[in-house]
Amino acid sequence: MSFAPVAPRAGTRAERRRGALLVLPAVVVTAIVVVGGLGATVVQALGLLPIAGPARPGFDAFTAHPDDLAAAVGVSLGIATASTVIAVAVGTAAAIVIVSGRLGGRIVAGLGAVTVTIPHLIGAATVGLLLADAGVLPRLLGIAPDAWPAFVGGPWWTAVVAEFAWKESAFVALVVTGTLATRVAAYDESAALLGAGRWQRFRHVLLPLTLPSIIIAGAIGFVYALGSYEVAWLLGRTYPEPLPVLAVRLFQGVSLDSRPEAAAVAVVTSAIALAVVATTFGALRRTAAWR
Repeated sequence: MSFAPVAPRAGTRAERRRGALLVLPAVVVTAIVVVGGLGATVVQALGLLPIAGPARPGFDAFTAHPDDLAAAVGVSLGIATASTVIAVAVGTAAAIVIVSGRLGGRIVAGLGAVTVTIPHLIGAATVGLLLADAGVLPRLLGIAPDAWPAFVGGPWWTAVVAEFAWKESAFVALVVTGTLATRVAAYDESAALLGAGRWQRFRHVLLPLTLPSIIIAGAIGFVYALGSYEVAWLLGRTYPEPLPVLAVRLFQGVSLDSRPEAAAVAVVTSAIALAVVATTFGALRRTAAWR
């Protein structure tokens, strides 16, 4: 049993041109900031814009600390992947509960709305106070600090993943709820009237129609977790460092020679983020709802 969505009406050429003109000022400003900043970072990483001394073009900044850079890439990808998978699963489930219209759904919607407004810095401090070995949770459970797992600063980056998953799950729930409330409700009701069960409606109606929103929200959460500095710095280990922590440490180093190395780390981070965005658009084009 499958329920294909109705294809949306294609806009006329005049409508598309008018829409492009409306977003053009925002696109121009964003392009100047993003392209200019990224271009300056690439130029500095290649040694063409030194802080002091003559320009020495090359890839020395990328090969100065290969082991640290490789470890940072692995840690950042692991944190971003784990937190995004959890956030997408929890956020999608929360969105389904919210659109049910029951009391539990309203409670979840209120908690999600409050969670979205909390800055990540405050969220990281809260998670640290909750999960540290002398934090609130072990004290409530009566567990001694030496018997409590090393969630904060531990080998598995548990507190960092928990903070990102908690915050981003609320964002995913907000995005998916908007899709469920506007596009999917009618299809879901029609499938129920035709005798489809809950699992059939989720598999053949809810999931295909909300998949573009899930992919987009997951990609946004992944890129943010990849480039976020404060959460990993507060809750993570001192080594190996994630990419943003490594970049900030090199940039704040005493030696000016570390500035191109910091720029190189930033370029690597941006390249990974752009690859994720390109992969996201490729995945979106394969979804039935997008077509």
